Amino acid sequence: MTVFFHEPVMVEEVCHFLLRGEGVYVDATVGGGGHARAILERLGPSSMLVGIDRDREALDVAHKTLAPFASRVRLVHERFSRLRDILALFGIQKVRGILFDLGVSSWQLERSERGFSFLREGPLDMRMDTSWGKTAFDLLRTLSEDELAELFFRFGEERYARRIARAIVRYRKKKPVATTTELSELVARIVPRRRIHPATRVFLALRIAVNDELGELERALAQLPELLEEGGRVVVLSYHSLEDRLVKRYFRQSSSLQEVTRKPVFPSPEEVRRNPRARSARLRAAEKVSFLEGKA
Repeated sequence: MTVFFHEPVMVEEVCHFLLRGEGVYVDATVGGGGHARAILERLGPSSMLVGIDRDREALDVAHKTLAPFASRVRLVHERFSRLRDILALFGIQKVRGILFDLGVSSWQLERSERGFSFLREGPLDMRMDTSWGKTAFDLLRTLSEDELAELFFRFGEERYARRIARAIVRYRKKKPVATTTELSELVARIVPRRRIHPATRVFLALRIAVNDELGELERALAQLPELLEEGGRVVVLSYHSLEDRLVKRYFRQSSSLQEVTRKPVFPSPEEVRRNPRARSARLRAAEKVSFLEGKA
């Protein structure tokens, strides 16, 4: 039996910035359905929600969470970069709002067999969709020292990327780096003590690479002007600077999106005390407009 617990982040703020009356809304990262349930509770019976997730187990839980709204919900196992195609399946051309809650859920982190956490022993998988694609183990086994160093530096902003890559290549001459603990301990021997766990940036970089997270986000954002109704909104919850910079740049460069939040909105101190994993969250929102002069 799947046990799923993930407290959705900044629920009130998400609903405040996202909801603009009745219509079709998309939760592009529906997970266990926490945000989706809050959205549906605030909308009338004429509205509907399309929920998308790459994690099939999460979708199974979302079906149960959203059962009271079953007639108004469509759940799809897919990448959100295929947003246009997903909506076309239901004959939907425009939507009133789209939510992206990026990153990994508490439930995924706590499942040792998923390999997302350096605090739990497990295989180095890290795939959001376990049905296809290369794992973190595959990347660590096959990439060259230069490729690994570039991956850790680009996606993890890890200053010791070259040393770590060299150590991995040396280690795998005897045996592959196969588990989260092996990788975490290897990195900890190289990286000096700092405020965060020594392996944090390496695990983040591998997860981003395995799931093509930044590429997926770029492809999804590019579809917003076409898919949002005029006056419709997009809300993005991001958890690290690479995602946030990408979202901020796109909102500011788009000629058909106007920022609603000039600066990111952060969770309240009370929420962070209740849910420490919310501490790195930042929310940005934008609204579809006809055209903004001076933006290219």
